[in-house]
Formats: sequence, C-alpha cells, structure tokens
Amino acid sequence: MVLCFQKGSKSKIQEVEMGIVVLVGRILYGYLFVMSGIGHLTQPKMMAGYAKSKGLPSAEFLVIASGLVEIIGAVLIALGFYAQWGAWLIVLFLVPVTFVMHNFWSLKDPQAKMHDMVNFNKNLALLGAALLIAYFGSGPLSLGN
Repeated sequence: MVLCFQKGSKSKIQEVEMGIVVLVGRILYGYLFVMSGIGHLTQPKMMAGYAKSKGLPSAEFLVIASGLVEIIGAVLIALGFYAQWGAWLIVLFLVPVTFVMHNFWSLKDPQAKMHDMVNFNKNLALLGAALLIAYFGSGPLSLGN
C-alpha cells in the first residue's frame, strides 16, 4: 500500500493534521540540538576536556562555537524560519562531530567503542534527517511559509 496524496486530494482536516505532525517533528528534532547546545555553552570546560581527549586543538573555542551553531540551526528548524539554512548548520555541526568525536573504529576499550558506535550511528540518522530538511524545507505551519 502506498500513501501518496496528489495535489488537492487531501481534505483540509488532513492538511491541518499533517501540518501539526510536521510541526511537532521539527520541534522534537530541534529540542535535541537546543539542549545539546545549551550544554556546550553552560559546561564548556567539561566538554572541552572530552574534545581535548579526542585530540582537538582550541577545544573550548570549538565547544562554544559548535554550541552556538547547534542552537541557531535548531531554532531555525523548529520555527520553520529559514529551516533549510538551519538544517545546513546542523549538517555543519554533525559531520565533524560524528567522524572526529565518535571514531569508534580507533578505540580498543570495548565499552568505549560501543558507546562511540552508538553515538556515531545516532548522528548518522540525525544527519539524514537534517539533509531531508535541507532538501524539502520546513513544511507546513512554518514561519517561512
């Protein structure tokens, strides 16, 4: 069974319902990055310690900068205001974080390896969602529409 609506085939109720679903999805997706970004900004020394352990130079600066990128991107997506730009900011955050901070293939400790593998795979899924938003935009019930 394929659920595909032709243009004009949805009722007004269906359009509103789907708009609400998309809005809730954007808010939930954005929430994750807002909370993470707040963590970067409120605990930069702790986060920088982890970043340094992964070999990042200027770790505290990168933690703060990445926190700002996360928050700005997430808020743009959640509001549906320049959501595609917000999605590209999330991509900009996720690509280096995924491959540098969660490089499970380089770890020897099985528990640390599993932890980073889980986070690597989670980030790939989040990256996929950001790419969908970057391509398709924010959808209905957006400030940009």
